[in-house]
Order: sequence, then structure tokens, then C-alpha cells
Amino acid sequence: MTEDTRYTNHLITETSPYLLQHAHNPVEWYPWGPQALDKARQENRPILLSIGYSACHWCHVMAHESFEDPAAAEVMNRLFINIKVDREERPDLDKIYQTAHSLLTQRTGGWPLTLFLTPDQQVPYFGGTYFPDQPRHGMPAFTDLCQRVSDFYIEQREELDKQNRSLINFMSSMNRPEPVEHDSGELNAMPLDVARQQLEQQFDATYGGFGDAPKFPHPTSIERLLRHWAGTRKDGEADDQALHMALFTLDRMALGGMYDQFGGGFCRYSVDEQWMIPHFEKMLYDNGPLLSLYSEAWTATHNPLYRRIVEQTAEWVMREMQSPEGGYYSSLDADSEGEEGKFYVWTPDEVQRLLSEEEYPLVAARFGFDRDANFEGRWHAHVYTSIEALGKCFGLPGSDIEAHIESARGKLFNAREQRIHPGRDDKVLVSWNALMIKGMAQATQYFHDSRYQDSAERALHFIHTQMWSDGRLCATYKDGRAHLAAYLDDYVFLIDAILELLQVRWNSNDLTFALQLADVVLEHFSDPAGGFYFTADDHENLIQRPKPLNDDALPAGNAIAAKVFARLGHLLGETRFLDASEQTLKAAWNPIQQSPYGHTGLLLALEETLYPVETVIIRAGEQLGDWQSAMARSYTPRRLVFAIPDSIDDLPAQLQQRTPQQEGVAYVCQGMSCLPPVTSIEKLIQLYSS
Repeated sequence: MTEDTRYTNHLITETSPYLLQHAHNPVEWYPWGPQALDKARQENRPILLSIGYSACHWCHVMAHESFEDPAAAEVMNRLFINIKVDREERPDLDKIYQTAHSLLTQRTGGWPLTLFLTPDQQVPYFGGTYFPDQPRHGMPAFTDLCQRVSDFYIEQREELDKQNRSLINFMSSMNRPEPVEHDSGELNAMPLDVARQQLEQQFDATYGGFGDAPKFPHPTSIERLLRHWAGTRKDGEADDQALHMALFTLDRMALGGMYDQFGGGFCRYSVDEQWMIPHFEKMLYDNGPLLSLYSEAWTATHNPLYRRIVEQTAEWVMREMQSPEGGYYSSLDADSEGEEGKFYVWTPDEVQRLLSEEEYPLVAARFGFDRDANFEGRWHAHVYTSIEALGKCFGLPGSDIEAHIESARGKLFNAREQRIHPGRDDKVLVSWNALMIKGMAQATQYFHDSRYQDSAERALHFIHTQMWSDGRLCATYKDGRAHLAAYLDDYVFLIDAILELLQVRWNSNDLTFALQLADVVLEHFSDPAGGFYFTADDHENLIQRPKPLNDDALPAGNAIAAKVFARLGHLLGETRFLDASEQTLKAAWNPIQQSPYGHTGLLLALEETLYPVETVIIRAGEQLGDWQSAMARSYTPRRLVFAIPDSIDDLPAQLQQRTPQQEGVAYVCQGMSCLPPVTSIEKLIQLYSS
């Protein structure tokens, strides 16, 4: 983005890289806050609200076309109070105004989100996403639109007030749960089966994934299928089609262009149905859940492809996305040198010059450099040919093929490293960090690489020491400054991550931190009708207080809350946590029944309520690792295993009762029903092999 230092606006003191990208626009941008909102009220000028994020391609386009243009800025400054919001720092505002946009326009939103708000109550009365600088594609020029929207505010106040009242009333009603009839209010497994069928109806049997292009990863949907298969397998009637849908989708994503074949890590989505060409931005929030998924898929199948994806993705995260202080950065831009995807694409001649005579034909056939260009006259790597097929074609054993491919991959990666890299958003967000901490913890459980554990522990330590203050979390951190009140996702995602990391190694301080987080959620986010609001009770007063139930790119905060409170309840024997989980599911029961497919995150919590998790507490000394290994032999998502060294005695009441024994012991409980202590590794293995 062009920076013109002739201009400096009110964003200059912000920490968000996205806001700082606009600090030298000629537009008199303000961050969201009292200064801008008070000015709008005092001057009775509408607010032009622009929401985006630093890795967003079309945000950059609109900025270059309009926000960097002094003539466009003059119109905006004269007619409006202009507010820029980073949707990653302020997901509360983004959720509210994306909902309002959908209600106003009857279309889905996206970024950049462009809304015009009343100055008194910040209610939107017109909106859209990207608007061009000149009339095209059926859209007006942005400056013409600004003038018309301003005129409407001045001339049509009565109509506008009526529209605003209707919008506010409808948005307020969205949080009110519909009464549940007593005969249908009992939680049951029907939504699990319905979601399974809905996913099959959406499944693309040719290319994997769900629905049409553009295709997103939908981790909670894939996890739902894996868990459905695991549940039916336990009942002796394994749903192999559910497993196929999950694994085929994971395969196609891993072999496609949405995955960075030379550097590791996944881009945000594929623009086509084949997973070939991505939108090139890389987001931390996608890669954390996908790291978890591929780790789980590997332990279910031992497919070496999944191990490779985990190893390469984790390497990318540690190499490019973890700060020296420990926190994980947010994203990599889609653009470099002003072009989307330029960092990632090749020409065949360039590839051939870098590789040996033995390597190039294999790489060309493997990744499509011997085919027509697939991205704006250039080539983006997509796996076209399997190792087996290459072996038959070139008369080489598979091990030789793989060795040549890996050698070539290293050369291409090193050459690409010399290019100008995409911009990186280096702020640290708690919720996204939690997703990656969980991913690294699960990769550690299944692959026993201590670097993954170290990475996760460093990130958790950073959050605990730099973003937790006076008993509350801050949502974002950059350049030594943590600020903004944290959201539901920050708290419950972090509890989820801590519970996963505790299964790698026990740390009583981490459990204490998780319980402190849980207490804040119960005290400040609870809805008396059940479930949790996205913002705390002492958060800034906005036009809506969202209560997210359905999944989008991330699982719903209420879904993770219901899961972690149930798990904490079973681990610690505390009914207040179990009650919070059950009340969340009951409050969401009507939406779950109406659209199981849209609530796969909540279905995970529902499954663990109907079929309570098995909690295994191991106490042992030097043999602790052997006991852990005995429990890590298969994909068992409804089993939690905590290995606590005999030397630790600072435990909560129920865990304190899990006393050590001389040769080690395992305490096994299914929900609230417990077996006699298991006093040898052999007996433990026998218990799970019978």
C-alpha cells in the first residue's frame, strides 16, 4: 500500500498493522472510540465505517483506489466522520455490523465492509462491501455513492428513523431463545445423525469438500465426520462413508494449491472447486485447527501424507509466525509487490533452472509445470500425479521419487525465500493463538516432537504474562502494548488449548489459569437464559450484544464454552461447570435442531454430553511416559488422558484424591462413573484391548 507522509490521521497511535496502513491516507480516519463517536454526535454528521484486515486483497484495492485519493478523501471528510476498524481486533463490531449489513441488503457480507451509520446511535442505514472508484460491474462510483447516502440522511430522516427502529428491534430479538416445548426439550442424538446426512448432501464426491466454489476448509465439519465415524466404530457399525468424506477432503486440500506445497501451511480458501488456486492470504486461525485435524487424521489412519502436512505446517508456524517473545502472529498478506499471489507462483523455465536434470521432469509432472498455466499466465503448484504413478512412468522406486521431490522442494523453497515476502500482520490475538497452541499440543501428543511442545508453551506463557492483567484478558498485543477487552472466544478457546496442553504434560499453574479464565466467563459473559454472550457485561455498550451459536470460519464461542465446561466438570467433579455446559446446549437446542449442519461445533459438545468423555488420570513416577504411551495408540476423541507426576501435590480436591501408588496407577472414569484403580500398564492395555 502506498504511504504518503504528507498526511497523518488519527490512526497513527494505533497498534493494529491494518489501521497503521491507513494512518497516512488523506482521509481523516479515526479509530472506533469516544473521540470519533462524540464528534459525530456533536456535528450531526453520519459515520462512514470501514471494516477490514491487513491480509485482505480487496481492502487494499479499495484503499488504493479511493482512500489514497485526495479527491475522494475530500468528499469523505466533508460529508462523514470516517472510522476504520480492524475486524481481527474488534470482532464484536464486525459481528454486529456484518449482521446488520445482511439484514439491510439481503446479501452476505465480507471485507472490506462499508457501512454508513447514524451519528447518534451508530445504527447502519446503508451499506455494502467493496465499492469501485469508477462506475462498473453495476456499482456506482464510491464518491457518487457517498454524496447520495449523505443526501438521503439529510432529506429522509423520518423514513430513516423508521428503518432504524425496525433494524434494532430485529437485531435485539435475535438473542432471545425460542421457548422449548417440554416434550422436545430433552437433548438427544438426532441432530448428530441429521448433520451427518446434511454433510453427505453437501459433499463434493469428485474433489472433496462441501458445497461449490469458493471452497473453505470447514474444520468443524470434517471433525464432526471423524468423530461420527469413531463413535459408530465403537458401536461395532463403523460409518466408513463418514470417514471417507473426511479423509478425501483432507487429501484433496493437502494435495491442492490451497496448501503451500513448498513452504507449508494453508491459505484461507480455494477460489475453485478443485482446491487448485487459493486466495493467497494465510491466516493463523485456519492453520491451528487444520494442524489439529491432520494430527487426528494421522492417528486414525497413519497415512504418511498427514504426517508430512503436520510437520511442514508446524515448521512454517515456528519459522514465520512465532514472535521471539513467544506469541503467534496473525496472518500473511495475499499480496506482495502489489500483486496477489506473486510470492508463490512460478514459470517452468525458472523451476527448470533451479533443479537437476533428474529432478525437473519429476517435479514438473508432480506439480503441473508441464501443463498449461493455471494462474494469470503463471504456474501455482498443485499435485497432479501420485508418487506411485510417477514411479511407473519413470521406472523408479517410490523412495527415489520421494527423495528427488524432497530435494527439489528444498531448492525451490530456498529460491523463493529470496523473493520479496508478503506483508505480515504481527499483532498477537489471544483467540487465534489459542487455536494454534491447541494444534501444536495435539501434534506433540501424536508425533512426540518436543519443539511443538516448546512452541505451544512459549505462546501460552506469553499470553499469561503479557495479556492477562488484574484478572482479565486483553484481546490483542503489539509492540509492547496489550489492550482491548477480550471476548468470549479468547477465554474459552484458551481454556480448550490449556486442557489439550495439560494432556501433553501436567502443569498445575496452567490448570489454575484455566480455572481463573472459566470463572471470568461464568461471572461476566453468562446469559441467565443459558449460554454466553460474545462480550462481557462491562464491555462497551453497542447496538447489539451478540450471542454466537453457529460456526463460521471459527467454531462458535458457545460451542467451545459448552465443550470445555463439560470437560472441566468431569475432570474436577464440579457440577457448576457441568450445569453451565448443559444450559448452553439447552439454550441453543432449537437452532441446533433447525440446522444441525450449521452448528457442528455445538454438536461436539452435545456428543460429549450424551456420551460423556472418559477421563483417565495417571499417577506415576519414572514410568509416567510409559503409561502415557499405553494410552496413545488409537483415535479416541472422547477420551482425555492426564498424566500427573507423583511429585505433584498442589491439586484441586477431586484430583488430590487420585493418589499415587508404588508402580503407578490409572484412575478411569466414564462421566461420573469410575472403575477401580488400574495398577499396572499391562492391565491398562488389557482394559482397552478387551
